[in-house]
Amino acid sequence: MTKVLLTGGSGFIAAHILEQLLAKGHSVVTTVRSEDKAAKIREAHPAQAVSGDLVVAIVPDIAKPDAFDEVVKTPGLEVVFHTASPFHYRWTDAQRDLIDPAVIGTTAILQAVARSAPTVRRVVVTSSFAAIIDEAHTADPTHTYTEASWNPVTLADIHRSRPTAYRASKTLAERAAWAFVRDPANGARFDLVTVNPPMVFGPLAPAHYVPALDAVNTSNERVVDCLRGKWRDEVPETGAAMIWVDVRDVATAHVKAGLEIPEAGGRRLFTTAGLFSHAEMASIVRRNFPEYKDLLPTEETKGGELPPENERYKFDNSATSALLKIDWIPFEKSIVDTVNSLKKVGA
Repeated sequence: MTKVLLTGGSGFIAAHILEQLLAKGHSVVTTVRSEDKAAKIREAHPAQAVSGDLVVAIVPDIAKPDAFDEVVKTPGLEVVFHTASPFHYRWTDAQRDLIDPAVIGTTAILQAVARSAPTVRRVVVTSSFAAIIDEAHTADPTHTYTEASWNPVTLADIHRSRPTAYRASKTLAERAAWAFVRDPANGARFDLVTVNPPMVFGPLAPAHYVPALDAVNTSNERVVDCLRGKWRDEVPETGAAMIWVDVRDVATAHVKAGLEIPEAGGRRLFTTAGLFSHAEMASIVRRNFPEYKDLLPTEETKGGELPPENERYKFDNSATSALLKIDWIPFEKSIVDTVNSLKKVGA
């Protein structure tokens, strides 16, 4: 049994990481921003909460430089999973609401671990395909994204668009993390792994409390829109984020990289199961959930197809697949499980 710290424990990906860690018998200290979220996590895992294998700590503002100073002092910590970072477009100030929580939150926990957690041997940071993709090449069939690819976005670009601002937050945070561990002056005695998923679909985990459909994670909002009839007359373009992965596989990647694969240290992991389209998503829902027939686009409804091969980028995550050896969950299973999960909260 390993003692680990998991930040942002009520988040979509983090809740699945938490579930897998506890199922494997690890001891977890997880952070959330409020007591309400803490209570939901304890309710989702009552046995571990009682036994002490699950401890929930309140860190109300991850953008504060000292946010994680106390929680990292938990005796015996060996691995840290840092997932806490905003992913939404409901912000008013990109610097304050996206960039600072992502960058300061990431550097703050690395500083805290280096300063006060000498037993930690590895930190796994949840990054994103947003830190890999280059907006100038999203329609370039000669461009292949790999684990070595970096988004060239800078702080000066954050006012270009909301997606650009989000991509900047993930890119700048990940760059800051790698810069930190590579600078001997920072005294990091641990190594770093980053996990870079694209669009993440999949069912909600028990600890990821969603009181209503409007509160689902940003990726699954697309599924909700489909179920609510917003695609009835025209399926929206899939967009540049045309590759995907199931949340359970993302969680597995974190757990394997953090605890089970020593050679993952120092690696960026590009976790994707492949291409998807909105048209395919709508077809899967139509085929498996006839009760939504009146709200769904028909087979004749236009839109949502993948761009032709000569108008889309390529990707190659073979290095990640070889390391993790994950049998990626198929798109149909992911969407079916997602819809069944969403039905429980009112879909």
